[in-house]
Amino acid sequence: MELPKKVVWITGASSGIGEALAYEFNKKGTHLILSSRRVEELLRVKEGCHNHEETVKVLPLDLSDADELPGKVEEAISLFGSVDMLINNGGISQRAYAADSSMETIRQLMEVNFFGTIALTKAVLPSMIEQKSGHIVVISSVMGKLGTRHRSAYAASKHALHGWFDCLRQEMYQNNIHVTLVCPGFVKTNITVNALTAQGQKYSKMEDAQKKAMSPEEFARKLLPKLAKGKEEIYIGGYEIMAVYVKRFFPGILNKILRRAKVT
Repeated sequence: MELPKKVVWITGASSGIGEALAYEFNKKGTHLILSSRRVEELLRVKEGCHNHEETVKVLPLDLSDADELPGKVEEAISLFGSVDMLINNGGISQRAYAADSSMETIRQLMEVNFFGTIALTKAVLPSMIEQKSGHIVVISSVMGKLGTRHRSAYAASKHALHGWFDCLRQEMYQNNIHVTLVCPGFVKTNITVNALTAQGQKYSKMEDAQKKAMSPEEFARKLLPKLAKGKEEIYIGGYEIMAVYVKRFFPGILNKILRRAKVT
């Protein structure tokens, strides 16, 4: 995809990976639609973009409110006339044992990470089918390919995304709509700080792995060239990416490693 003047819609754009992607796409000359729940933070990100009055629009939304998402898509399309790339980046993580997690918390994670992402994508698809082009990007996780302690519902939501979007990729091929699943390893964001505990409170800690991880800016710089190549699945991270390949070929060995690993 030639990026200049294309319209890129980013959810979860108020911080972390979403914010870094906004700045990186802005450098490439794209038109941006920035979404999350936090309007003030979205406006801050917009102000950090070059030529923002003409090329960057803010569209607040809540992924947990699936009923409002079709209307948000209509608003998004009206801003620049189309959506060429949707980056599904909004989501929440978890830090709790599976046996302790309330069903309400599990449903909350699934509602935002899976159902909200699916609802938004489904609402965008008709316009992309009509224009016979588009690119759906999903910021998943290494947890979409394996599982560790304390992340059962989070991993489940990411696994579910892989299943749904793998199917969508096959169905949309004839419409020239590309689907890319992105699996970050550790990135230094507030994802663990905002993660949900067993009863739905914030975890409020940044883990050591996050503190030592690559910056969101480095992640964004590495991601854009891979998106431009139309890759179907992308892995970006450190040593933890190797776990994906160990899981594929030596699952028993990975299970033994993870039982001993520090994961919180």
